Amino acid sequence: MPHKPEGLRREPRPEEWLVFGFLGIILLGTLLLALPVSTRYGHSIGLFDSLFTATSAVCVTGLVAVDTGTTFSLFGQAVLLVLIQVGGLGFMVFATRVMMMLGRRISIKNRLLIRESMNGASLSNLGTLARRYLLLALGIEAVGAALLAIRFVPMFGLRRGAWFAVFHAVSAFCNAGFDLFGGFSSLTGFAADPLVLLTVAALIVLGGLGFSVILDVLRSRQGLKNLSLHTRIVLTFTLALLLAGTAFYTLVERGRLDVFNAFFQSVTMRTAGFNSVDLSAFTDSSKLFSSLLMMVGASPASTGGGMKTTTVAVVALLIFSVVKGDDGVNAARRRISADTVRRALAVVALFLTMLTLGTLSLSILENGRFSLADILFECSSAMGTVGVSAIGTPNLCPVSRALLMPMMFLGRVGPLTLAVAMARRQGNVKPVAKFPEEKIMIG
Repeated sequence: MPHKPEGLRREPRPEEWLVFGFLGIILLGTLLLALPVSTRYGHSIGLFDSLFTATSAVCVTGLVAVDTGTTFSLFGQAVLLVLIQVGGLGFMVFATRVMMMLGRRISIKNRLLIRESMNGASLSNLGTLARRYLLLALGIEAVGAALLAIRFVPMFGLRRGAWFAVFHAVSAFCNAGFDLFGGFSSLTGFAADPLVLLTVAALIVLGGLGFSVILDVLRSRQGLKNLSLHTRIVLTFTLALLLAGTAFYTLVERGRLDVFNAFFQSVTMRTAGFNSVDLSAFTDSSKLFSSLLMMVGASPASTGGGMKTTTVAVVALLIFSVVKGDDGVNAARRRISADTVRRALAVVALFLTMLTLGTLSLSILENGRFSLADILFECSSAMGTVGVSAIGTPNLCPVSRALLMPMMFLGRVGPLTLAVAMARRQGNVKPVAKFPEEKIMIG
């Protein structure tokens, strides 16, 4: 019997299953949103706009080609809500719970896939962890919906107000940024409403911290001393970004933003996509600063995208260690592994390379219709899975909007995950021989 080439027998890697899984959900969402029943006026919005909307929902971005509130029927909005929830929490979390409820054993291959979707969680208790993730998410969303209902039910009536509360709570916790208020208005009608903005901001922050961080904080009974290094880095970096963003917007946009809305924008700019003010009125410096926040994004194992807080923190620590002449990268009396540092550098390099190519491509396609700051803002919003726009995504040409879709997808699955999934590997066998080391000039 002839020997079958290794390349033909190779099982798909977890990274490949993750990519194909998200693509499959996007395709299913596209077909559902393209149905006439999904719109208020009873005819399809077309496959292109359906694909763009489904991609944005599954990748929890929030960029829209059509106005969500006035275009989609209750059925279409429900489809969007499911896509946001599955995309935000990760489809493998739901798949794991279904397998457990059916009494099916989770195979090693599926465990590896689940671990990849949870950013490297332990293989030993993935089923329990998935259940905790799901219950924690649903619990936080339920509390958020109850708080939003206090405002929305008196405004819109019981049924519509309750639906608005649930939809926006899920959209906020999953860092999606979709809204149902119509006119592409987002939360501008609630700029002076502390209940709505603080509830949404809290949901965004909790969703962006990552489930492992929330569980670590809940388990800790000795304050910061008992928290893992990962949790401490995430909390410290998140707080620093929130304070820096609030201070920057308050100073640069003085007269247009008060401290309250400056804080809300510093929260939502990192990954959520809601806005309480007109972003087209932002100065170029604010747009550039916002782009930096969007590039950083949320934290690992969270509902958000971007390069991730820990990735940027590790690269910053690496720079400090090189400047100080340290032998390795250290933080809080712990040494960060060389593999972690290499992965962080790879993520930053791939992310910035793709963002640069995307920005350059859009600037060529739009041919001077928008400033470079606006184009960078739009591309950072797509790759950071944020969803804010200073120029209005429907105003872009169709080719530009088509280009934003792979950028949103890349931002959701992660540039390194996608690169590994696309790369051809010769198994996990390490080379026996090592090549001679040689130095080259740097800097």
